[in-house]
Amino acid sequence: MKRKKVLITGAAGFLGSHLCDRFIKEGYQVLAMDNLITGDIKNIEHLFELEQFEFIKHDVTKFIQIDGELDFILHFASPASPIDYLKIPIQTLKVGAMGTHNCLGLAKIKNARILVASTSEVYGDPLVHPQPEEYWGNVNPVGPRGVYDEAKRYMESITMAYHNFHKVDTRIVRIFNTYGPRMRLNDGRALPAFIGQALRGEDLTVFGDGSQTRSFCFVDDLVDGIYRLLMSDYQLPVNIGNPNEISLLDFANEILALTGNKVKIKFFPLPEDDPKQRQPDISKAKKILGWFPKVERKEGVKITYEYFHSLPLEELNKQPKEFISKK
Repeated sequence: MKRKKVLITGAAGFLGSHLCDRFIKEGYQVLAMDNLITGDIKNIEHLFELEQFEFIKHDVTKFIQIDGELDFILHFASPASPIDYLKIPIQTLKVGAMGTHNCLGLAKIKNARILVASTSEVYGDPLVHPQPEEYWGNVNPVGPRGVYDEAKRYMESITMAYHNFHKVDTRIVRIFNTYGPRMRLNDGRALPAFIGQALRGEDLTVFGDGSQTRSFCFVDDLVDGIYRLLMSDYQLPVNIGNPNEISLLDFANEILALTGNKVKIKFFPLPEDDPKQRQPDISKAKKILGWFPKVERKEGVKITYEYFHSLPLEELNKQPKEFISKK
């Protein structure tokens, strides 16, 4: 029986690499595409020996050429951490706009179903809590986070335009804070930052007074939700995340308790436009997909901590990538 073929962009990234694993497990032929500007080839090198896996180094903001039939496209190519998109704002906008345009064009040509990775950041600093898919958001388009927030909002808009005008079979997932093995320690997000600081014996950095909240979803749960959405018949955006909300100060203390580290918590000014609350309303995911998160935060954070703890010392001290291109 011929394997169905899926193209996963951003495949060497945190989420992309886990999606590669899932689709290999499900019996697909996987084409993994990444330009490696923020991704890491180590995340997928364990798949290189498989005949049903192929890696293509390519920037999706350039024309995408794929030979033969293609059944599915998962567009996950994008910087996703504040450190990344603040350093490479133009590339972030381009991958959300031109990259999505190219992927949608490929889906149209191949008659393939496409799922695009949006984000809870489309809600900005929300005035509604928790955030349902019907909420339109509170986003500052000219603030420092606007390059990421608006890139994802445009992504959703052009995806629906292709669905309505060209009848492309589309899906949109709005991803909330996710964590797990293969995250980068120094990417500016709370969980890897806290764990990295604790492992290095550094004080934990909390911005503002730490009262701002996040809702953390373990990567296996998220990937399952994405897979279910792809296989569903629902075209409008769907939140996928864990509604178990916690303040960042309480979360920092959880990390300290887990690691047994005696370092202190230091407070710094809150970054501009940093969301004060983040909690998904997952009613749609439960009703339409039969999905809900199963991994408790205590269990998932322990798995993630053990992954980071197993890394060599040079990985713990590794600094974020420097991006040279100004294009």
